[in-house]
Amino acid sequence: MKKYLLILGLLLAFSKPDFAQIKPDTSFYLKNDKNIYAVVISKNNNIVYQHFFNGKSDATMMNDQSLTKSVLSILIGIAIDKHCITSLDEPISRYFPQLAKDKDQRKQNITIRQIMNQASGLYHEDLNNLKDYLGKKNQSEYVLKQNMVSEPGSTFYYNNAASHLLSVILTKATGMTTFDFARKNLFDPMGITDVNWIKMNDGFYDGSGLLSLRMHTQDMVKIGGLLINNGFYGNKRLVPASWIKALLRPDNTFDTQWGFKDSKYALCWYHFTYNGTSAIYALGWGGQFLIAIPKYRAVIAVNASIADESAIMESARFTDKIFPVLYDYIRKLK
Repeated sequence: MKKYLLILGLLLAFSKPDFAQIKPDTSFYLKNDKNIYAVVISKNNNIVYQHFFNGKSDATMMNDQSLTKSVLSILIGIAIDKHCITSLDEPISRYFPQLAKDKDQRKQNITIRQIMNQASGLYHEDLNNLKDYLGKKNQSEYVLKQNMVSEPGSTFYYNNAASHLLSVILTKATGMTTFDFARKNLFDPMGITDVNWIKMNDGFYDGSGLLSLRMHTQDMVKIGGLLINNGFYGNKRLVPASWIKALLRPDNTFDTQWGFKDSKYALCWYHFTYNGTSAIYALGWGGQFLIAIPKYRAVIAVNASIADESAIMESARFTDKIFPVLYDYIRKLK
């Protein structure tokens, strides 16, 4: 009888691999991480794992930090498709005509692409004194008036202040606020109703992530799904295929010294290879991640504390310890 029950148990275990699959939250690093808030994974457009930690829930509005930039990147692609913006190589002087009077004529030739690649050469905020930048009466005007720090297009320097200009450009190009444009063309069609987006003092919605877009983690997964579904949400095309291609396979990238090992940056997204598998991801301060892995048609969204004292270590803990567990889980799922 015992032998029969043992054989039956083995048959059930091997015939139902999903039930035999070890859940990621059994990982030592996840169970003992006091700073992580949420991990949501989809595969083949279905949520296969969703867990909240440290008092958070599916109702928590998460502070997405610089994931804001990556969402804005998708909106820029939609605006180009709608002919509101001519191209990535359009000079920003079209939207800031005051640059024609600037003593540094190089500013007139800065392009949208260069801003999205963090290579505009414009002034960047002091990360050790963000209150100074955030306290300005008009952040976008202030950035444009400062001296250039490098030749446009030549040097990668992560620049929140310049990134905010993308929101200003989107608003001027579309005649709609960034938030309204996002609601009409992205959030509403995806059924994303709970969103909080804060304006800078200049009256434009934050494009830097310093004030941050706030959403539910499970809704951020939907946005990541656009990258593995060629711009479709269900049977609705929201993002042009040409823009998805540009994001997945950018013409030019810059090496970064943070995030996953050997990451490269382009158009407000990062790229890396893990165990021979290519992935694209968005990264925010403190360990906010949105990762799309086209090979497995999988998306991972992660939120964590943004406390400065734990931010760098939390991001490293995720890339080095937690992500390998999640990747292995995704890889084994059918």
